[in-house]
Amino acid sequence: MSPKLRPGKPYPLGATWDREGTNFALYSENAEQVELCLYDPANPNEESTRFALKEVTGYVWHGYVEGVGPGQLYGYRVYGPYQPEAGLRFNPAKLLMDPYSRALSGRVDWDAPVFGYQAGSNEADLTSDDRDSAVGVPRSVVIDPSFDWEGDRHPRRPWHRSVIYETHVKGLTRRFDAVAEEQRGTYLGLASEPVLKHLLSLGITAVELLPVHEFVDEHHLVQRGLSNYWGYNSLSFFAPTARYSGTGDRGEQVREFKQMVKALHAAGIEVILDVVYNHTCEGNELGPTLSFRGIDNPIYYRLVPDNLRYYVDYTGTGNSPNMRHPQVLKLIMDSLRYWVQEMHVDGFRFDLAATLARELHDVDRLSAFFDIIHQDPIISRVKLIAEPWDVGEGGYQVGNFPVLWTEWNGDYRDTVRRFWRGDDGHVGSVATRLAGSSDLYEETGRRPHASINFVTAHDGFSLRDLVSYNDKHNDANGEENRDGANENLSWNCGAEGPTGDEGINQLRERQARNLFALLCLSQGVPMVHGGDELWHTKEGNNNTFCQDNDLSWYNWSLDDTAERMLQFATQMVAFRHDNPVLHRRRFFLGRRIRGTDIKDIMWLRADGQEMTEEDWGSSWLRCIGVLLAGDMPGETDERGERVTGATLLILLNAYHEAIEFQIPAGLVNSQWSVALDTRSGFTEGEVEKVEDGGTVHIGDRTLIVLVSQE
Repeated sequence: MSPKLRPGKPYPLGATWDREGTNFALYSENAEQVELCLYDPANPNEESTRFALKEVTGYVWHGYVEGVGPGQLYGYRVYGPYQPEAGLRFNPAKLLMDPYSRALSGRVDWDAPVFGYQAGSNEADLTSDDRDSAVGVPRSVVIDPSFDWEGDRHPRRPWHRSVIYETHVKGLTRRFDAVAEEQRGTYLGLASEPVLKHLLSLGITAVELLPVHEFVDEHHLVQRGLSNYWGYNSLSFFAPTARYSGTGDRGEQVREFKQMVKALHAAGIEVILDVVYNHTCEGNELGPTLSFRGIDNPIYYRLVPDNLRYYVDYTGTGNSPNMRHPQVLKLIMDSLRYWVQEMHVDGFRFDLAATLARELHDVDRLSAFFDIIHQDPIISRVKLIAEPWDVGEGGYQVGNFPVLWTEWNGDYRDTVRRFWRGDDGHVGSVATRLAGSSDLYEETGRRPHASINFVTAHDGFSLRDLVSYNDKHNDANGEENRDGANENLSWNCGAEGPTGDEGINQLRERQARNLFALLCLSQGVPMVHGGDELWHTKEGNNNTFCQDNDLSWYNWSLDDTAERMLQFATQMVAFRHDNPVLHRRRFFLGRRIRGTDIKDIMWLRADGQEMTEEDWGSSWLRCIGVLLAGDMPGETDERGERVTGATLLILLNAYHEAIEFQIPAGLVNSQWSVALDTRSGFTEGEVEKVEDGGTVHIGDRTLIVLVSQE
């Protein structure tokens, strides 16, 4: 007996199972007719039933189907004019995925007729293609949302005590022999005991996962025998991708994702998702018709005002969402709330976030998107991270996001790289970045934790490659090395660099330690690029978005150098956690502490004198010291209790020659202990002591940390 259709309800959007049947609801303003197509779960290519949805409430087409439950495969066919020059691209021959799908089954087959137009001429997209696409597109899945969270709670780690680990679900464990073979590369693999042990040992408080929304491998990549590894090509904003599920794609991926989150939370680790709301996988006018384009093109996408055939593109991917339309804003907010309330994630990193702020053309920090998030009782309370740029005009917006937001601090990355490379004139800028980038965040009502500090990330070289290659080597991507940023690093410093393999390798290791150490010693929130602690190399490829292979998967077979790097990284993060002065809640004031000659922060020249305005303007100065007072007036913890700790003296020498650094006399009433020298690592055994007023020999391209308990 065929299932029976009832009127149903317009809310919630998507497919909602109530144990007796399922309610289906789809938003389209310009559609003339909508059909719900049900497919046999045992034979996904066989359409079992088709219903014309007659009920329309507030542009929502809806119906309730009795007897339909979890595991049911479905899609939509939407009727209306095919008039690209008017912005309309309806084509009922194309099976469309529900934008609110909680799970998707199957992948796009580019050999199927998934394009809404007929190819073969310069005006290809103006003529519709009437071939059925169902054989080549994924199916939406009705899911059972129930799950025993067993009292799971958000860890809610304070921002200033957070250490983020940016990683990839598959790449983290694909080559990790300690993880059960069937779990490698999966959600459960990421939550396995060996991975949790590694993260906790490293001192990580949050994982930031590259996109897990269901995404599509671009046609041009498939044609070259490649695939989309990073995942910045979203098809659905609700469905966790099944490609990281080891248990199935008929809703099992949802349960497995929840199991991962629950296990991470039990270990005290937060889960932050890298989300891509700035474009979809449907691309420009020559892209496929998979969902939004066929449901209501001018509602969901930003079209060129004087030529509606074409798409506004602020990301270089072909399209941009129509953030001026309330349904698009609702879609994104519904997605965010779903991931927090139903999937229990703790925050989001917004890819190319400047695109989301564009209402007309300029980036508007008071746009509707920011307004909605600011007043939302759910999303306003989770961790919000912006990648504060896009590729459009005026798209670089570091420091310009509103309160509640933190930002990937691109200025931090660029400054510390240039400083340790030995470039002229970066002492002043590296000091500002080390102190929390108050120039970017203090006047906007934010605190040091608004700065997400990083040296490397998925997009670019690994730390090992950063200090090993002067140029990118992206030939494996099939674009003749034209893709990826031209970084031209020159880390070996030409004639000033060491000679011989041993000397060069030692310098590379030391520069890596310098960069990682400064990351952990800086105010703000450090973000560790996953794999850097394992000394992972991508062989000079700084754009591995399409490399789903050993170039991207972490190598857990550690040689001596990798063992040293892992030990150093572990000790460095622990040192940060142990010293409250490295993760202050408020910016430094530069004022003297009552009854002492010490300021809360003091900048010193190598002769022991405080830096002057003339020194800050020097183009040749490459050595600097910074004293961070452990007595921190006004610094309190979450309970309001005063925070104090050890006083630190950090010495940075980016010169290619060693320097004798004079420590000012009378700053502390005890000796200084050398805790760290990046030439040799952390002090073990008997600790080297330096008298107050004495000198410290700081080698070329070296960072030293001294500690005083006074």
